[in-house]
Amino acid sequence: MTGVDVLLLALGAVAVGSGVLVVSTKHLVRAGLYLVVCLGALAGDYLVLTAELVAWVQVLIYVGAVVVLLLFAVMLTRAPIGASDDLDRPGWAAALIGAGSGLGLAALLVDAFRWSRVDLPAAGTADRLGEQVFRSWVLPFEVLSVLLLAALVGAIVISRPDIGRRPEAAPAPARRAAPVPVGSGGSTDEGGRG
Repeated sequence: MTGVDVLLLALGAVAVGSGVLVVSTKHLVRAGLYLVVCLGALAGDYLVLTAELVAWVQVLIYVGAVVVLLLFAVMLTRAPIGASDDLDRPGWAAALIGAGSGLGLAALLVDAFRWSRVDLPAAGTADRLGEQVFRSWVLPFEVLSVLLLAALVGAIVISRPDIGRRPEAAPAPARRAAPVPVGSGGSTDEGGRG
């Protein structure tokens, strides 16, 4: 086992540990900060695997944009900052589903590779990655951007209680008498004479 393997396993352990803290904490803001640690550890894994472009995209897009969007959504909706009692639900069902999914993925991985050694292809370049993203994956890329925009607009609408509220029925203003023209002597008959 080389130093690269040890570093990869250590970063993976940090990612898994902070991921567990994300779903087990009662504080929403702390969950967002644990998510930053988890995504940062994943970016470190990408750096160890010499995928620098993917690592920096992970940092810029996920840590720099998505987590900030989540934290702004928490702040805009005036969610409680401290511990929330309504987040204290029994976790056995989620643990059972997570364990079943993990075991299923592990069995699929072992069955697919049988511990064989896989030769890595040549390192990619930013040109090749950009060509793939904007030629083959442009539609999912645009759908994701519209989804994030809709989430931000939804957070703003939820945070503003005055948007979408029906106006209350205000009493009709009292009609005032028309002003009397100057020089008419105060008479209101048809001829305008006093």
